[in-house]
Amino acid sequence: MKAITVVPKQPGTARYEDYPEPDERDGSVLVEAVAVGVCGTDVEIVEGKYGWAPPGKSRLVLGHESLGRVIDPGTAAGLKQGDLVVGIVRRPDPVPCPNCAVGEWDMCQNGQYTERGIKQIDGFMSERWRIEPEYAIKVDSSLGILGVLLEPTTVVTKAWEQVGAIGFGRQSYWEPRKVLVTGAGPIGLLAALKGVQRGLEVHVLDRVESGPKPELVRALGATYHTGSVADIQPAPDVIIECTGVGSGGALGTTADVAAAAVLNNVVVVGSVNANKRHWYKAGLALARADRKWLAGLITRREKPENFKQALEREPDDIKVVIQFSEI
Repeated sequence: MKAITVVPKQPGTARYEDYPEPDERDGSVLVEAVAVGVCGTDVEIVEGKYGWAPPGKSRLVLGHESLGRVIDPGTAAGLKQGDLVVGIVRRPDPVPCPNCAVGEWDMCQNGQYTERGIKQIDGFMSERWRIEPEYAIKVDSSLGILGVLLEPTTVVTKAWEQVGAIGFGRQSYWEPRKVLVTGAGPIGLLAALKGVQRGLEVHVLDRVESGPKPELVRALGATYHTGSVADIQPAPDVIIECTGVGSGGALGTTADVAAAAVLNNVVVVGSVNANKRHWYKAGLALARADRKWLAGLITRREKPENFKQALEREPDDIKVVIQFSEI
């Protein structure tokens, strides 16, 4: 079979090449790849900034935003040939730390977790892959290729869970009505979708003034903004930062955020990755979403042999996918 691989920490080594068939020790469920989403992490790995190969190997198969079709369900109860599935990305550390021991591997304390396509486990950018039954998530068949959006949806599902846990868990009165999402990339738009599904008044802030992003926000029934956060009045009850800009982003410098938190009795929390319940909840959110709207998030599809073009961002890109087979 063929796969897209890279030598981590060595720029210029990515290639689409012949690669061994997946080993049964990697999981009893055999899957034919349908599509894999491309994100900034993949770009950083290809640029040599990040990533770890599996033990004993020099190359890593890329890709963590998966969608595949079951060829052989193996020992997986509830799966059959032809089912659409995605693969959970993270695996708990082997120690395990207290969080990993109870299934909260997204909160791993010692950093010894592993991740498909990122850290010490081959990813999903191969014509076929295997997965353990407990890490295979069945996708609503009506989603089709849109199931590839499940992994990024898990990230915002966890973020919204954190918002609820902190907001409703504190001892003061809190009844959120208005949310601001900064950044209208795939994560920001999916965060906005979750806000709309929660019945909130949703506002999205981004730099671009035209193209698919403003249209997608308005199609949700949300309000699109450019300019400054300070211009959005009255102030939102929740801000979900999705720009990925390191130097302060839309919210200002670290000192600004800290000062605002102290003076206004607000809470700032970081969120990354997701555990199994977030994958389940994300699947429900996608199943509820308008298919036409979700389809607008996938702005470009590339063949595996053209993976380099998939890694190059174009002005109107939201989510680019590498499509291995027809749905």
